[in-house]
Amino acid sequence: MSQSLILASGSSIRQTLLANAKVPFEINVPLIDEDSIKEALIAEGAYPRDVADALAEGKARKISMKFPDAIVLGCDQVLSFKGRLISKPKDQDEVRAQLAELNGERHKLLSAAVIYEAGEPKWRHIGEVRLQMKTNSDAYLDDYVTRNWDSIRHSVGGYKLEEEGARLFARIDGDYFNVLGLPLFEILGYLAQRGVISS
Repeated sequence: MSQSLILASGSSIRQTLLANAKVPFEINVPLIDEDSIKEALIAEGAYPRDVADALAEGKARKISMKFPDAIVLGCDQVLSFKGRLISKPKDQDEVRAQLAELNGERHKLLSAAVIYEAGEPKWRHIGEVRLQMKTNSDAYLDDYVTRNWDSIRHSVGGYKLEEEGARLFARIDGDYFNVLGLPLFEILGYLAQRGVISS
């Protein structure tokens, strides 16, 4: 391997996906104020996909400045509903309100990945998935939130498709890895091209 890969993310699912694909990497979680960046971009009228891209780039840039000899992967995911960005819930009431809003409707998940080297952006990709939530009963949504709060408290939209959240949906259109927050195939393609992994 010519260069080491650093994942600039504390996400356990992203770490698991890379590890399962046998990609050698290290983890270095950047300290950035995501809420302030997001709020500023929204105030400027930025599209949800641009918010995801900017957050992923901010993470990659921060770690790349510390480790200029490494390839640094920054990632972020946002939920777009009717052109509006929905953020991670603060409490059970907020996640319940988000689920009520999404119930029976379509929304998009945008998963951004940006790779930096020597403090400069070298590659970026935004994966998009469209999800159709079925019409769930109020009673089920109440029980779902109570049962799953510990797991979904950091999940935008209040669900994890790899868990009970799958029961909320009628269909998804797009790459499942993007639902999980990582455009894995595209990242693997770039890493193979760079010789970080064999192909």
